[in-house]
Amino acid sequence: MKTGISVKALEKHFNNEKALKGISFKVAQGEIFGLLGPSGSGKTTTIKILTGELEPTAGQVEVLGYSHEAFKKSDYVRSLGILSDNSSLYERLTVKDNLTLFRKLYGTEQKKVDQVLKEVGLESHINKRVKDLSKGMKQRILLCKAVLHEPEILFLDEPTSALDPVTTESIHTMLLKIKSRGTTIMLTTHNMDEATKLCDTVAFLNDGVIIDDGSPDALRQSYRSNAMHITYNDGTTKQIALNLENKAQLEAAMFDANVVNMKSDYPTLGEVFKKVTGKELV
Repeated sequence: MKTGISVKALEKHFNNEKALKGISFKVAQGEIFGLLGPSGSGKTTTIKILTGELEPTAGQVEVLGYSHEAFKKSDYVRSLGILSDNSSLYERLTVKDNLTLFRKLYGTEQKKVDQVLKEVGLESHINKRVKDLSKGMKQRILLCKAVLHEPEILFLDEPTSALDPVTTESIHTMLLKIKSRGTTIMLTTHNMDEATKLCDTVAFLNDGVIIDDGSPDALRQSYRSNAMHITYNDGTTKQIALNLENKAQLEAAMFDANVVNMKSDYPTLGEVFKKVTGKELV
C-alpha cells in the first residue's frame, strides 16, 4: 500500500519549548490514522506542519510526495481538506451561499453541495443563515466545506470536540463513507472511543513524543492482562489470574449471588494510554 504521509524525526520548537521531540510515523493511502493524546501533547502542532501552516524545526515531512518546502504550492493545497480550529463560515450567509462560494474556488459542481449536505442530514437547512444554526450543525457544514472538492487527504483536528452524541455519530458515518471512496484521513483526538471506532492505525502522542502505535485492536491486545475482573454488589472488586491454580475461585465466583459483573481484561484505548503514560486523557 502506498504511503500518503511520512514523518521522520519531526521536531518543532517555540523559543525554548519543544512541542515535538523527534516524532516519526507513516500513514497509508486510504486509511484513517489517529494521532491521539491529551490537550497540549502536540497534536495540533503536527497538523499545522502537515498542512503548511507551520514550518518544522527539524526532521523530514512528506505528504502525497510533496516535501514541506512545497506545501505552499497550489496543487498541494488543492489536494487537501482541512477541518481545524481555524476553519470558519460566513455567519450572515446561508448554508448554500457558504458552500457555493467554496465549491467555486475548486471548480466543483453545484450537485456536490446537495450531496454532502444530504450525507450529514442537513439538506433541509440549505437556505438557513449560518448564524441561526447550532454548534453541531456548523461543525457538520465545516466538514462539508472540507470535502466538497473530494480531497486526496483530509486533516481533521478534534472534529467532534464538545458535540452531542447524535451529531458525533452523524460525522462518524460521513467519515467512514469518505474513507470508502479512497480518501486518506488523519485526525487528532483525545476521544479514544472515537479512535477505536474509526481508525485503522493510531499513535499515542504525549509531551511531544510518540509512546506507542499500531491498530486499536493490536494495542489493546498487547496491554491486556490474563485476569478476570470481578465486581460485587457492595462495590468491591477483585482481580483473579486466569490459571488452573485459581480454577476453584473462578468457578465459585460464577455462581456467587453477590457477583454483579465478571469480565476478562481487554482494556479500552483510554486505559491503554493511561497504562503507558500514567496520565488521564483531559
